[in-house]
Amino acid sequence: MESLLEFGYLGLFIGSFLASTLIPLSSDVLLVGMLAWGGNVWVCLAVATLGNWLGGMTSYCLGWLGKWEWIERWFKVKPEQLERQQGRIDKYGCLLAFFAWLPLIGDIFALALGFYRVNPKLSALFMLIGRFVRFLVWVVLYLCFADRFTAFIS
Repeated sequence: MESLLEFGYLGLFIGSFLASTLIPLSSDVLLVGMLAWGGNVWVCLAVATLGNWLGGMTSYCLGWLGKWEWIERWFKVKPEQLERQQGRIDKYGCLLAFFAWLPLIGDIFALALGFYRVNPKLSALFMLIGRFVRFLVWVVLYLCFADRFTAFIS
């Protein structure tokens, strides 16, 4: 991940984007690392949020492209199971997008929201808000404990 930080804000964007797909990266560590290396707080917050949100929306779009027949054939999931899952997704709807930042399960939320064609505009909005809040918390923590973060990274 250090090599991503060498690319500055572009590296933060790419890392944040990839971290919000099924690729195991930590956008939180990238954000804090970029802040510790002297990145502008507001630019880092915006870049990490945008990259992570676009990565999540990519997962949403991949889910949208999915077909029930593929899931049934390739993963041996019965139509009844898909209908039960759709009921769960419909129960919470686009509010699940707010939690799409969660590790592992968030990627599944984003895919499922797309797969079940939950309102794209509201899903995008809630996903953006959730990711912004996540990174804002990290920025605030960094600002409160900057000396400890910097000492840890050095």
